[in-house]
Amino acid sequence: MDHRPLGRTGISVSAIGLGCMGMSEFYGASDDDQSLETLEAALEAGITLFDTADMYGTGHNERLLGRFLADKRDKVVLATKFGNVRGPNGERLGIDGSPAYVRSACEASLKRLGIETIDLYYQHRVDPKTPIEDTVGAMKRLVEEGKVRFLGLSECAVPTLRRAAAVHPISAVQTEYSLWTRDPEEGMLAACAELGASFVAYSPLGRAFLTGAVTSLDGLAENDFRRNNPRFQGAAFEQNRRLAEALAAFAAARKATSAQIALAWILNKQANVIPIPGTRRVKYLRENAAATAIRLSAAEVAELDAMFPPAAVAGTRYPEPVMANLNI
Repeated sequence: MDHRPLGRTGISVSAIGLGCMGMSEFYGASDDDQSLETLEAALEAGITLFDTADMYGTGHNERLLGRFLADKRDKVVLATKFGNVRGPNGERLGIDGSPAYVRSACEASLKRLGIETIDLYYQHRVDPKTPIEDTVGAMKRLVEEGKVRFLGLSECAVPTLRRAAAVHPISAVQTEYSLWTRDPEEGMLAACAELGASFVAYSPLGRAFLTGAVTSLDGLAENDFRRNNPRFQGAAFEQNRRLAEALAAFAAARKATSAQIALAWILNKQANVIPIPGTRRVKYLRENAAATAIRLSAAEVAELDAMFPPAAVAGTRYPEPVMANLNI
């Protein structure tokens, strides 16, 4: 497994990390034993960056990672997030970046994870009611107290990142990035490079759409959030499926899977980006990890760029109410 620096922290992590969200929520039913087996397989494959958040499964995902970490804490760089507030029954209560909430959320995450220090602590969504300087100031105090090692932001705007970095170094920015979500190329990737922050790409496989595995909504569980995702709806689905089919043809010519080519495109195009595909199955975990060995030429990267022009992708990446909380 190749490794990449994590910002200017002085440590490196696996070139591909593991997004753990789907082990608890959003993609239908999951199985803890299967998830733990996949987490073990990730470590065996050389993956060291594991990504979770307090809102995934309303705490379940952190507790699951806590079970996994019990005897292997020193082998993992653990990232978690705060800011999306949920009630005990999973209800959405808004976004909170107030200093008091930063502290209480961190304490709760540490308890669920069963650890003393979080390696990388993200603000999951920017709170427009709280100045970013106040939020990051509170996060900085957690670093000073030894409860957190490094800081990150998720789905922030470039000006917000710059203001945050003036308070404390930001080691990573996490935003959706893939062949069909190219927004970070419009300034964020350059800003991260300038400020010494890694860019962590979530949903690098387009929520499995780019893998070719989703050919209709019929195979998705009733509670799978993709049923309400604009890119999976009606005419948008059909238009986007043609893009996925073109990727599949490219991958077949390279004797690779669509998922591996989608990940290799990121890895070969961007030296500062760490994709974190999520999966609950060992088979797909190993398939994704093998993408680090694929080398694409500059011409192949350019071919894939041209295959997925942003204007050709149909639908926003979230429903409109959720889109309003991005790029703040």
